[in-house]
Amino acid sequence: MSNEQYLTGLAMLQKIHGGHAGEAIVEGMGDISPKLVDIIINLMFGDIMQRKELDLKAREMAILSSLVTQGHPSPQIRAHIEAALNVGIKKEEIVEMFLLIGFYAGFPATVNAMAIAKDVFANWS
Repeated sequence: MSNEQYLTGLAMLQKIHGGHAGEAIVEGMGDISPKLVDIIINLMFGDIMQRKELDLKAREMAILSSLVTQGHPSPQIRAHIEAALNVGIKKEEIVEMFLLIGFYAGFPATVNAMAIAKDVFANWS
């Protein structure tokens, strides 16, 4: 992987997660696994998130859907609700998606996601 791809990945990380939970999650792993941070920045943000087949809104909706269906990754759900808002997804769209997911992933997962969304929305500026 090139240094250019890493720098592109850092720029995308900042665009999507800058100053919020997602950036903190990645930075927080640096002391225990710098290699994991390198992989995330290079592969996810420097490659996958750069592809043109889906825009960032579609990517964040897909990521949030996947996280909520898992039912437990609260820090990542918080980070990607923030990311979704950063890329222009409306609060109402996030809530509607969570309602839909309830029928496929179960309502406990949806209730948990809604609670996280409520907190993020209340603190979003």
